[in-house]
Amino acid sequence: MTSLATVGESLRDGIELLRSSGSESPRLDAELLLASAIAADRTALLAHPEWQVGSDAAASYRAALIRRSRGEPVAYIRGLKEFYGMAFMADRRALIPRPETERLVELAEREVGRRLTAAPRGADARQLRIVDVGTGGGAIVVSLAAWVRRRGFAPDVELIATDASPDSLQLARENAVAHGVADLVDFIEADLLPAASGGSPPAPPSAGRFDLVLANLPYVPTDAIGGLPIAASFEPRAALDGGPDGLAIVRRLLERLLASLNVDGIALIEIGADQADRVREAVMGQLPGWSCDVERDLSGQPRVARIRPAPRDPAGPRAEPLGAAR
Repeated sequence: MTSLATVGESLRDGIELLRSSGSESPRLDAELLLASAIAADRTALLAHPEWQVGSDAAASYRAALIRRSRGEPVAYIRGLKEFYGMAFMADRRALIPRPETERLVELAEREVGRRLTAAPRGADARQLRIVDVGTGGGAIVVSLAAWVRRRGFAPDVELIATDASPDSLQLARENAVAHGVADLVDFIEADLLPAASGGSPPAPPSAGRFDLVLANLPYVPTDAIGGLPIAASFEPRAALDGGPDGLAIVRRLLERLLASLNVDGIALIEIGADQADRVREAVMGQLPGWSCDVERDLSGQPRVARIRPAPRDPAGPRAEPLGAAR
């Protein structure tokens, strides 16, 4: 009878296979895939290299290693991705959430908290209207909704998520259900923002101006997509391709902000690390008088453009920014 391999032995073999196949992170990949195969937490797995791996788990692990060695993302193999301390279902219907996007969620939370706690709110105060444009699998809006519920802000916030892909929207709904916030988010199939009222077909009740517009739109230049890691080839191209300079879809959103953002509203848009200057130029050209600050992510890269409308009174004071690029 063949003896069962231990966790340590299985990891060693998996790391070697993935390293030889060109994985950018063979050790982490092997650990995540083995933990998934044996239904254990990764930290427990690392603490017990002597554990034996059952035959069924070993076969599952081996199949996962082969898929990863061919370039398939670990998130798609496992069917989930950790983001902002939460686990999200992930598959080919949507882009895999990236760690740098967590900065966008942090800034959104800060802005919502500031607006809802800066002054007492009366019983007749209107809800804060927030839209996540191009929600994909829903990582941004679901993370924000979970925070809103924990803070007790749910009655004061209206959350909307849009995407042009019905498949992506369905994945986002599934993630909202999994995290118990489906009742807080209105998912709308739309090209960027919901249709304005008076259109045909009739606009949904959530159409109108927003206090906070969040967006992680495709921003990879078309010519650069071929140079991305092979794992990106498994993701929807439409979720990556931002046109010739990566900002074609961002510029389309900027065009819509004039009619869609409240005068004291803010748009937070994720951008590529080399796009800060071009985004500022786009704002200056398309939205004269508006401001554009850029926040950096945890690695120090420019990551989120914060865009504000021009003040009502040109001579009046502009709202204090939440923090310029540092």
